[in-house]
Amino acid sequence: MLKRVIGLLLAAVPVSLFAQEKWDLRRLVDYAMTNNISVKQADVQARIAALQLEQSKLNRWPTASFSANVGEQFGRSIDPTTNQFTTTNFFFNQYQVQGGIQLFNFGRLKYAQDAANFNAQAALKDIERAANDVALNVASYYLNVLAANEQIKINQVQIAQTKAQYDVTKKKVDAGSLPELNLAELESQLATDSANLITSRTTFEQNVLYLKALLNIDMAAPFDVATPAVETIPLEPLAELQPDYVYQLALTTQPQQKVNELRIKSAEKTIKSNRALMYPSFSGFYSLGTTYNNQNFGIAGYNLRNDTIGKVNVGGVDYGVVVPNYSPLYTKTKFLKQLDNNFNQSVGLGITVPIFNNGNYRLAYQRSKLDLKNLELQRDQSNQTLQSNIYNAYANAMASLQKYNAGLKSVAAAQKAYDFASKRYEVGLLSTIDLLTNQNNLQRAKLQQVANQYDYVFKMKVLEFYKGQGIKL
Repeated sequence: MLKRVIGLLLAAVPVSLFAQEKWDLRRLVDYAMTNNISVKQADVQARIAALQLEQSKLNRWPTASFSANVGEQFGRSIDPTTNQFTTTNFFFNQYQVQGGIQLFNFGRLKYAQDAANFNAQAALKDIERAANDVALNVASYYLNVLAANEQIKINQVQIAQTKAQYDVTKKKVDAGSLPELNLAELESQLATDSANLITSRTTFEQNVLYLKALLNIDMAAPFDVATPAVETIPLEPLAELQPDYVYQLALTTQPQQKVNELRIKSAEKTIKSNRALMYPSFSGFYSLGTTYNNQNFGIAGYNLRNDTIGKVNVGGVDYGVVVPNYSPLYTKTKFLKQLDNNFNQSVGLGITVPIFNNGNYRLAYQRSKLDLKNLELQRDQSNQTLQSNIYNAYANAMASLQKYNAGLKSVAAAQKAYDFASKRYEVGLLSTIDLLTNQNNLQRAKLQQVANQYDYVFKMKVLEFYKGQGIKL
């Protein structure tokens, strides 16, 4: 039982630590870089491209393969060890090593390797592109969380003010110095303020959930976001973020632009590789082989026998005529001996000339040229979109700055009006409705000012992002 309790406590430790740690933007971005699904997908594609590059390198190396066959041959067939017809059934083994090498192919393999190399580089840059997109989205939702948190504080203060007014008014109503209508109006206002607080908390929770999705964190996991003051967030002066200047920098710093250029270089090499397919190619080949036959016999010696084929009479004496007869003695040739006797080698050169292949090579070449044209158009479109986004971001930042400055004046004016209204209400010169109107005007001004301030910060961070400085808060 004790072991089980200890196990449960240890299992809960990471969760409790996870809940206690506050997430600032730097930690959010770093975590997203390694856990976001889009970034992981880009990383997988980069590893696939690296394997394709490795394959293109190995394609230029010589090939070698080993094969072994075993079987039984029967009926009229050719003995592989003697290359003669035989009707004897026999068991055989065959062994062979063979391979080849591309000697000259008009650079086809080299260009294919170059294309794969540029593709691999582009895939690595695409990881940066995915990471940048995620970082920008994380910053957006993080600032939304901060803004929602500030709005929660404003709504909480608003509720406290309304509650205090309600308590004072209730005492006056109980004393008979104010009508019950004033108290009912404050009750209605308190309900409205509570609804506003619930809305701001819901907005906060929604943006936290968006952050969890970007970070690929379980939605039920505890999650606490650090909330630095917006005034501490560093911003570059707008004078250093002029759109034309930022655009020229973005062309050289943004990963997507680098991806576009690398894809184009890869397509150019692919065109050359496909063109080489239409030309002859020269190759070398070699092979080593040997065979074994269990019915292969060799002469181990001879058996001498003298045969009498007749007689001759010499001087009245008969002499037998003897002829020596040599009969060979056969024995099965040993396995290793056969492998040595039957060992064969070959080496040579080959040429392959494409004459007609249903137009595959020619059409592949033409298609690769169109692929290049398409990539060039995609690059131009991407650059145009980048320029448009930067100019729009600058215009939005300017507008946000103006709204922010106007919001400061609006809050100051609303605060002044509310202060005057409170003093008049305290001496009975202002109705509850008029007081609440001024109070609501002040609250709306503060809420709008918070939204304007964080919107301005985000618009400026977008410009800094396009400048190549990343996301920093």
